Amino acid sequence: MRSSRNEKRKHRKIRIKKKISGNELRPRLVVYRSNKYIYAQLIDDTQGRTLLASSSRTIAEATGSNIQSALLVGKDIAQQAQKKDIQQVVYDRNGYYYHGRIKAVADGAREGGLKI
Repeated sequence: MRSSRNEKRKHRKIRIKKKISGNELRPRLVVYRSNKYIYAQLIDDTQGRTLLASSSRTIAEATGSNIQSALLVGKDIAQQAQKKDIQQVVYDRNGYYYHGRIKAVADGAREGGLKI
C-alpha cells in the first residue's frame, strides 16, 4: 500500500516527538508550514500550553519570497522569546525535511539570539 506524502510526514513527526520535549526553561519551537504561510510557536510540554506564537500572516514585512518571510518569522519569535527571558529552545521540525522554509525559520531564530 502506498502512503501519501502527508502520511509519511506524520510518521516522521511521531518518531521525532518521542525523543524531544520542551519545558519552561527550554521550550519546544514547533514549525508548521502551509502552501501560503509559515507558523512558529514555543510550547511548554510540561504544562501543555503555548508560550509564544508568530506567523507570516501577522508580520507586515513578510511579503517577499517564502524563504524570506520564514526568516522573518524566526527572527520575530526570537525577539519575543528574548523579552520573556528564554535563551534556549528545542527545535521541532514537525516531520518536515530540514531545508527551505523550515531551515530558514531555524536560521532566523539563531540570528535573533536563540540557541537551538
